Amino acid sequence: MAGKEKDLKERDWDREMREVDKLLAKLPDADPTLGRAGGGVPTVPRISQPHAVHREGPAASGARLTTWIRVGLGLALGVGMLVWPYSHVCGLKLIFYTLGAVTVVVAGAWTGISSWKRRMGLAHSLSLGLVIWGLALAAGVVLPRIGYANHSAIWFCPEPK
Repeated sequence: MAGKEKDLKERDWDREMREVDKLLAKLPDADPTLGRAGGGVPTVPRISQPHAVHREGPAASGARLTTWIRVGLGLALGVGMLVWPYSHVCGLKLIFYTLGAVTVVVAGAWTGISSWKRRMGLAHSLSLGLVIWGLALAAGVVLPRIGYANHSAIWFCPEPK
């Protein structure tokens, strides 16, 4: 241990730091003053470009409109699932109802991503509501059929005798 302390004390730190400065000066984004004598302490290169300012232009307003159209279509589908015109107890009608519930979840996720990118709070909240509503619809179909609910249900209708 004493040998290491002696080596550290005898090192020429100024010479080693000059070598480090020379190596740093060879980097592509290096400070040009590093290679000169008395160049000082190496600094982090500064970014010369300011942050991009988000401006509301014609393209951005069109994107916001399409997000609202997506939210509206998703809400229409979610409400439409409440008034599903067919019985969905079993069989092919149940499968189509389940696909409709999954479509509500997908529509909610899709509009949620779109509204998040465009920083649209109300649209994003409605999208999250769509996802939750679609999951509730799907749970109402799936849970009784996997034995989780109080009553059990079947996926396929029994054949008439």
